[in-house]
Amino acid sequence: MLNPEEEVITLMKKAGIDLVATLPCDRIKNLLPLVSKNFLEIKMTREENGVGICAGFYLAGGKPLMLIQSTGLGNMINALESLNVTCKIPLPVLTSWRGVYKEAIEAQVPLGVHLPAILEGAGLAYTIIDEVEKLHQIENVISDAFENSRPHIALISPKVWEASECCAWQGAGMPEKPEVMERTCSIFLKKEVLKPVMLRNDAICAIASELDDEVTVTNLGVPCKELYACKDRDLNFYMFGSMGLVSSIGMGIALRSEKTVVAFDGDGSLLMNPNALLEIAKESPKNLIIIALDNGAYGSTGSQETCALRYIDLEIFANACGITNTAKVNAREELIKIFKKFRDMKELALIHVILKPGNTNAPNIPLSPEGAAKRFKEALEAKKN
Repeated sequence: MLNPEEEVITLMKKAGIDLVATLPCDRIKNLLPLVSKNFLEIKMTREENGVGICAGFYLAGGKPLMLIQSTGLGNMINALESLNVTCKIPLPVLTSWRGVYKEAIEAQVPLGVHLPAILEGAGLAYTIIDEVEKLHQIENVISDAFENSRPHIALISPKVWEASECCAWQGAGMPEKPEVMERTCSIFLKKEVLKPVMLRNDAICAIASELDDEVTVTNLGVPCKELYACKDRDLNFYMFGSMGLVSSIGMGIALRSEKTVVAFDGDGSLLMNPNALLEIAKESPKNLIIIALDNGAYGSTGSQETCALRYIDLEIFANACGITNTAKVNAREELIKIFKKFRDMKELALIHVILKPGNTNAPNIPLSPEGAAKRFKEALEAKKN
């Protein structure tokens, strides 16, 4: 007879899941090592990133799933609504439901108790699994997510694991944690002040002029409009919401596709979700190039100043996260030269582009979020054949 943890793994395999994005919870400590053994696992630093990574992985033809503590849903709801719901991108989410059963941590209670009402109010499908006999419903959660192209959340009570005899987290064959931090850090800091001479549109159009069969993911708002006006292609994925997840989506695509993936990110977006660079550096997909378009401003909302204007250097930050192939440019010719170099290298890279603030009058994209996602997924699938 299978332990509950083993039953979950069996159900996930049966459903064809091939990537699991995880964040730990004490209640699922015996399940997580089994995930590591059986699936491609992305160990996240923030739940929102998992939404982006899984979206990209799905668009490239994969079947992802998230496994997290239920508190993470509080960080994810906007991303689920503005990305998955809006673009009709499926995502099954298995959560360890805290705050409702034998909960010793008081801070877990307020969100945990109200989660069903919160999810219902947000229009997000959910299933409560509060007995081990209900674990089979995970199969319905996964199938519903993919068949109806929507998020579906399983709230799994700690009661489910109570009778389990599984102890995978300390079992034989699991790697031991080092007593001393096994990490070597080396970083060369170079302060370089480049005078901005291009607008963001100039940089986007410069890269667009070199695109062939590369895949692109572009930050929401005006950047999307500018790329559409410069060079619309079926292999362009345009963002309509979920700010901060551009590079995470690019990472998800890169993990599943062999194509070069170009993520047009921005300083405001990267600083809103800097964790994305940590996870990207750790996984180091060799076919991902991040174009960090830095004009020191939130360009789509009135050019309010970002911290990148005076306080932080995005290239140095990327280096600190572990991305070693970087460059800082401010001119069109140099940008194209560096882009070609990194594309030919086939290694994870980030190009920090110093820009003047300002938008063009690019028209709105005449595509719905769902239509844009469908067009992109179909184009990427067609290129495989």
